[in-house]
Amino acid sequence: MEPSYLSLYRSGELVKRIEALEKHLERCDICPRNCGVNRLKNETEFCSSGYLPIVSSYCAHFGEEPALSGNCGSGTIFFSNCNMACVYCQNYQISQDPARQKGHEVSFEKLAEIMLYLQNDQECHNINLVSPTHFVPQIVKALQIAVPLGLHVPLVYNTGGYDSLETIKLLDGIVDIYLPDLRYASNENAIAYSSAPGYAQNARAAIKEMWRQVGELELNERNVAEKGLIVRLLILPNEIAGVEESLHWLAKELSSEVTVSVMSQYSPQHKAPEIPLLSRCVSGGEYAAAVRVMEKLGMENGWLQEMSSTQYYLPDFNRKGHPFELGHTA
Repeated sequence: MEPSYLSLYRSGELVKRIEALEKHLERCDICPRNCGVNRLKNETEFCSSGYLPIVSSYCAHFGEEPALSGNCGSGTIFFSNCNMACVYCQNYQISQDPARQKGHEVSFEKLAEIMLYLQNDQECHNINLVSPTHFVPQIVKALQIAVPLGLHVPLVYNTGGYDSLETIKLLDGIVDIYLPDLRYASNENAIAYSSAPGYAQNARAAIKEMWRQVGELELNERNVAEKGLIVRLLILPNEIAGVEESLHWLAKELSSEVTVSVMSQYSPQHKAPEIPLLSRCVSGGEYAAAVRVMEKLGMENGWLQEMSSTQYYLPDFNRKGHPFELGHTA
C-alpha cells in the first residue's frame, strides 16, 4: 500500500496544506489552547516553541505496539516540548524541562534528513512522530522536502490526544496511522493533572475524525501496520483516567472493532510521587477491571500490556550517550 501523502505531493495538494497549516501559526491555534501568538515570528507561549521544530532524539524503537515495531523497529522522532503538562509524564525531561527546550532546534531540511535516515539506514517500518501536535505545520513542511528524496513509509501520528479538530482535518491523507492517547474521560482530571482544559471533548472529536480518515487498522503480510487507528488508554491509579468510560465511548461512537492498546505501564514519575492519588503504580484490580470492560464490550482488537512492564518503558533522556540521543547512529 502506497502512503497517501505521495499522491497529495504529486497533485500539489501537499503545498496547499502547508500554506493552510502555517496560517494557523500566525495567531497560533494549532491546538485547543488557542494561545494566539505569532510563531512565524518565534513568539512562544504554553509549549515554548517558536517556528522551527525542536527534536530531542530519534531512533529505531522496538517498544511500541507489535504492529508498529515489527522486526525492524518504528522510526521514532521525539519532539521536545508539549502542549500538555502531565504531572506524571515519563518524558518530562524533554517535554517540560526549560533547559532542553532550545537544545535541538532543527531546520526543515534536517527534519527531512532524519526521516530518510530512519527509513533508509535504519530500515524502519514507519516514521513515528512522538508529541507532534505543536509542530504539525513544520512536520508537513519537512515531509514536502523528504518525499522527492525518496520517503515512502507510513507516517504515525503519536499524540497525547489534545488536538484541534481543524488541524486533524488538514492532516487527512497525510497521516497513515493515528496513535492517539485517550488520556481522560473527565475534563476536571485533565485540568488537574495535565493542565489541559476541555481535553475530553477535544480528544474525542479529534479521534472521531481520525477514525473517519483511516478506519480500522490494516496490516501487511508481515503483520506490520500500513494504515488505521490505534487508541491508547493509559490506566491511572484511582480511576483518574476513566478508562471504563472511554472504552464505552469508543465502542459506541466508533466501533467495538476499533484497535485499542490498554497500557498498564504507569509509574509515579516527575511530580507524581508528591500527589497522593498518583503516587503508586496501577494495581492488579485496576488492570483486571479494564480487561473485564473490554471483554464485556466485545473489544478484541489490540493489545493488553502486561503488568510487569512498569519499568521497561521508562526512558532516561538525561543519561549521556543514551541510545535515543539526537544524531546517534550506532
